[in-house]
Amino acid sequence: MSKLFSPFQLGPYALQHRVVHAPTTRLRANPDDSPSELMVEYYAQRASAGGLIITESTHVSYDSRGYLGAPGIYEDSHIPGWKKIADAVHAKGGVLFMQLGHDGRQSHVDLTGGPLPIAPSVVPFETDVLTHNGWVPASPHRAIDIDEIQLVIEYYRKAAVRAKAAGLDGVELHSANGYLADTFLQDGTNKRTDAYGGSIAKRARFLLELVEALVSVWGPGRVGVRLSPSGQWGSISDSDPEATFTHVAQQLNKFGLAYLHIIEPRVKGVETLDEHQRPVASEFLRKVFTGTIISAGGFNGEGAEAIVRKGDADLVAFGRFFASNPDLPYRLRHRLPLNDYDREAFWGGTHVGYTDYPAYHASAFARAA
Repeated sequence: MSKLFSPFQLGPYALQHRVVHAPTTRLRANPDDSPSELMVEYYAQRASAGGLIITESTHVSYDSRGYLGAPGIYEDSHIPGWKKIADAVHAKGGVLFMQLGHDGRQSHVDLTGGPLPIAPSVVPFETDVLTHNGWVPASPHRAIDIDEIQLVIEYYRKAAVRAKAAGLDGVELHSANGYLADTFLQDGTNKRTDAYGGSIAKRARFLLELVEALVSVWGPGRVGVRLSPSGQWGSISDSDPEATFTHVAQQLNKFGLAYLHIIEPRVKGVETLDEHQRPVASEFLRKVFTGTIISAGGFNGEGAEAIVRKGDADLVAFGRFFASNPDLPYRLRHRLPLNDYDREAFWGGTHVGYTDYPAYHASAFARAA
């Protein structure tokens, strides 16, 4: 029997399988950052009975934006659109968590409304962000004042309140991929000498205070955290990632999280878990984190089954293959061929490469015709 398709209790939610829709930025929100009807259709297509969907990164404040077209939850006006998505997922028996994020220094003054993007410290780097003028280099950033940090934490708390009002089932803190929380945590980007920088414990403080704020709204079993110990996106780095992320995982144990979501390098676990494709972060964090672990990182069905059987992860998140296969759990369970994904349609656009991928039975019918 496949363990990937065995039941699992995620906090208060009874999942029927362990295939998770990963938070995948697609940039198809309305101009006011509210969810579009196209987004409602996308999530409804990918919902399954007892399946967990984590939404794309959702901005907690106007000035936290880094990519035009990403949705927000920083205004009450955003709640109705998210409620439509939650209702659509629930109608198919699915569970929906919202990923909350602040893009930090990966932004531009055209997106923040004028202020410089913020980071724990000024560490020059190069990346492109999406604005009304297309993909452009990120603006220079500034170090956030210590007095402002509590204001940002309050943005997250209010966003969590709005997500709850919209009828979602939980929230995930995006502390990965070189965005704001991740830059506080890692010493390649955090050069502060105050209470939020220096030692691992001080660098982890911002992340842990964010988690505390989210749990104050949702309670235990309904908040997840996403980390990328091996990540390099956004020019992120740490001198001792195993020590840093081990400390964080140990500290997260006290919150009763729904899960810890770990991003592995994409080359890890694509085929089977041999010595060259071993998701090392999930393995070393499993030794210290006592709760549920979700692993993500380019897995196929065989790799996902292997890591769950090995015990280094309880669930496996899929991004690219879920993008092109709305019925991915069904296809993996029955070992059916997968639709190819269109990378050119990942970030922004229309329904093409977004909601026009057929389910297996529909594609089989098309081939027969």
